[in-house]
Amino acid sequence: MVIEERLIEKGTPSDHGAEREYERLLSKRRDEMLARVDEGYQEWKKSRTYKVPQWLYGPPKGKLFRVECEDVPNFGETSYLEFDSARTALVSIDFQIDFCGEHGYVDVMGYPLANTANPLTFARKALADARKAGIAVVHCREGHMPDLSDCPYNKILRSKIIGKDSVGIGERPEGGMGRLLLRGSLSWGIVKEVEPIEGEILVDKAGKGVGYCSDFFLVLQQLGISHLILCGITTDVCVHTIMREANDIGYWCMLLKDSVGATDISNHEAAINSVKMQGGVFGWVSDTERLHKGLREAGLAA
Repeated sequence: MVIEERLIEKGTPSDHGAEREYERLLSKRRDEMLARVDEGYQEWKKSRTYKVPQWLYGPPKGKLFRVECEDVPNFGETSYLEFDSARTALVSIDFQIDFCGEHGYVDVMGYPLANTANPLTFARKALADARKAGIAVVHCREGHMPDLSDCPYNKILRSKIIGKDSVGIGERPEGGMGRLLLRGSLSWGIVKEVEPIEGEILVDKAGKGVGYCSDFFLVLQQLGISHLILCGITTDVCVHTIMREANDIGYWCMLLKDSVGATDISNHEAAINSVKMQGGVFGWVSDTERLHKGLREAGLAA
């Protein structure tokens, strides 16, 4: 049959009328999703475990393990988050000289280094456990192009106003290893305690988050990751921003509260608390001891 080609001058009403077919299909998809959610809820009531949804990701690619998480407000009982070791990444965020070393950005701003350096004590334990268990490790590092072409004017201005001796981003402080927060500068490097080893991925970002200014999520997609274990600095800024971004697009996020730190203790505590609000609005909170226990019980740690 030959269809006559002609200029369409007006649209034609659908044979389905007001109840169009695609609307019925959308309702079917919604009902299927809610049925899956109810299955997960019934399982959670029995085991208090947020299980890896195999209907969504497929059979486990690695070994399943679960980690005890902190109670959320109005929850009242311990919960567990289940992981597939082959679909999990430990994300180590911004453990750089600029954020936890002498004469770096945080030091120049006048904040106590202990607040951002102390979490290294626990982060390196989590890192060792992840490596032993065969869990992927992704490091993040904040810094800007040498000509500052990717750094907003207001960010640079603020840094200069707060910095000791009016030293801000792109400038070298007295006694410093290099220019602050510039890619290629020695102060931009990751500290020895948690530096990457062969086979681990290092993602550079030009901001606090990763969604707009890095290939972080592309890397996770290529690795087949669904679950994230987060450590790094600072809790209330870079770590929180990345956790929020990941949560928004469906990643299951667990924050290790002893492996993160902020320039201000009260901000750190508030950031941890905000994760646990609304039943875990951004994910789950745990610590390195409970992570180790979960890995050990699954035979993934000694």
